[in-house]
Amino acid sequence: MGINLSKGQRVSLEKSMTLALVGLGWDTNQYDGGHDFDLDAAAFLLGENGKVLKDEDFVFYNNLDGRNGAVVHTGDNLTGEGDGDDEVILIDFTKIPDEIKKIAITVTIHQAVERGQNFGQVSNAYVRVARRASESDMVGTEELKYDLMEEFSIETAIVVCEIYRHGNDWKFNAVGSGYQGGLEALCKSFGVNV
Repeated sequence: MGINLSKGQRVSLEKSMTLALVGLGWDTNQYDGGHDFDLDAAAFLLGENGKVLKDEDFVFYNNLDGRNGAVVHTGDNLTGEGDGDDEVILIDFTKIPDEIKKIAITVTIHQAVERGQNFGQVSNAYVRVARRASESDMVGTEELKYDLMEEFSIETAIVVCEIYRHGNDWKFNAVGSGYQGGLEALCKSFGVNV
């Protein structure tokens, strides 16, 4: 069992961890809007300026493989049904270019405005980081977990966490910041042309 973190907590990742699995999960509350929820995880690989440096530094359901294969999204889960991780992002720290200083992990609601949905209708959201023993290990050993306990009543996008360089080490920051404007707002904030 890994460490449970609270919003704002930072922790160093083990120096020996070269392969990581970032699992994100959530449940949707009962509501009568007539539409399924489609939540989407994404990773923004950011330079010193807090912006993506190349288009492939934005890893999401339409670009599953980031630069050098350092960050890989395993695919879009359209319903979020079932137990465990709903979407997974794999990180190989040995392949991350030196110019990448931070990886922002986000979750957005697809077509939130059109469907009248927001994160106030989502519960039990979490992110976990697990150490992978090998390239074929798709479960890993959980190192840390951050449960998002906040009430996001109107937000349609959340920066869940950041994994960032601190000298020669990588650290995890439990961010939990909500945004309005969905994926487009995050893209603009992180310098992705939309």
